[in-house]
Amino acid sequence: MTATEVSTEVSTKKSTTTFDSLNPITGDVVGTHPIHTEDEVRAAVERAREAAAWWSALSYDERDIHLSTWKGVITRRLAQLAHVMHEETGKPHGDAMLEAALAIDHLAWAAGHAGKVLKRRKVPSGLLMANQAATVEYPPLGVVGVIGPWNYPVFTPMGSIAYALAAGNAVVFKPSEYTPGVGEWLARTFQESVGHPVFQVVTGLGETGAALCRAGVDKVAFTGSTATGKRVMAACAETLTPVVIEAGGKDALIVDQDADIEAAADATLWGACSNAGQTCAGVERVYVHERVYDEFLASLTEKARGLRADGGAGSQLGPITMPKQIDVIRDHIQDALDKGGRAVVGGIDAVGERFVQPTILVDVPEDSAAVQEETFGPTITVARVGTMEEAIARTNGTRYGLGSTVFSKARGMEIAGKIRSGMTAVNGVITFAAIPSLPFGGVGDSGFGRIHGPDGLKEFTYAKAIARQRFKPLLALTTFARTEKADQQLASMIAMLHGRGTTIPKG
Repeated sequence: MTATEVSTEVSTKKSTTTFDSLNPITGDVVGTHPIHTEDEVRAAVERAREAAAWWSALSYDERDIHLSTWKGVITRRLAQLAHVMHEETGKPHGDAMLEAALAIDHLAWAAGHAGKVLKRRKVPSGLLMANQAATVEYPPLGVVGVIGPWNYPVFTPMGSIAYALAAGNAVVFKPSEYTPGVGEWLARTFQESVGHPVFQVVTGLGETGAALCRAGVDKVAFTGSTATGKRVMAACAETLTPVVIEAGGKDALIVDQDADIEAAADATLWGACSNAGQTCAGVERVYVHERVYDEFLASLTEKARGLRADGGAGSQLGPITMPKQIDVIRDHIQDALDKGGRAVVGGIDAVGERFVQPTILVDVPEDSAAVQEETFGPTITVARVGTMEEAIARTNGTRYGLGSTVFSKARGMEIAGKIRSGMTAVNGVITFAAIPSLPFGGVGDSGFGRIHGPDGLKEFTYAKAIARQRFKPLLALTTFARTEKADQQLASMIAMLHGRGTTIPKG
């Protein structure tokens, strides 16, 4: 991505500087976009603040109608959106269509379920406060800033945008500098559907994202690398702006001895190589029970040898969208080989100028970069393990904890429950991302907070507790006129309610 000066005069309030988005297959310019200044970003947030007052005052049903109108526009123009995604990321049209379709499904779920999840509801008051009627509700925060990634430029940011909007917030979206056209397309179609600046886009490089963090938004939702996520947190800390971070991953897939080997191999290849391996919750490590290791590896290598990445119309794999990632992929493969690993498919020669061919590495030490660091390319390490306990320990042996996968007929749920990750798919791969009612997010260096599902709706709200007195209390406790008798009655009541405890079993 190249930032290009188009004028020597840059106003302190409005930028005349632009940057180009490039087609990663050809290097051709796809579009030219403004680098919005800090003043422009603040102005967008102020417009959003005014629009949020109108948007949040609508009922959940009214917001559902507006969001459903937008959903209809996106759906009818799905091919157009997929074309923009293909141009800016290089991913095949079919993959772009799938990504956009999943985003539409999430938008529909968020809009249709927001009221049920967030509206005011009664909660128990307890015996001590029986005279109180207790309720909790989840009002919107106000304005949410969303900083999106380039690898899934529709599905991933919409996990924040759709849920924040459905909860009643306005949104200012800063798309990746590699996919600004996708962000502009989304904002433009929303404006056509709703007609208020409830959802706006600002474009630019890292400085524009930093400006959004400092622009007075009420929360920032970020998806990207762990390193960039830390910088976003630092910028937001200046104003105590809360954040939700969906960062990197080094997700593992476990194959038990009773697994469907063909299904596991197929899922492994898809999880490792779809979107050219540029998937935060994709598969980068595999741990296979020794009794089925040879069978699994044979099946996986056979399938991988039939997969190619090139610029042809029929290619199932696209290019590496971010050029500097090529060096990371090459370094990880070389480090694995230098430490005794072997490439049974691909290898160093698989790394080209724009494309990387599928690469399967075996006998790779656990301390290598290919096992411990996010590669973000169509590469995978496969290791033999003696037990599922060993597989679980190795799976949990990195600082990441985003997604994971288990193939096992008998112990799938048991193994899944022992993995330290925010999400796990059993006998499938990345299936959790496509289920709107499930939360999406990680632990450790994979970030914190959740998008999607009821948790994703609540992520963009605050809990509002209300206690309303229904009748005067039998014990007047919150008054300086409290009597000694009342204190004694309170002590007796607490002893009756909580004094017995629980007997701890011996041994």
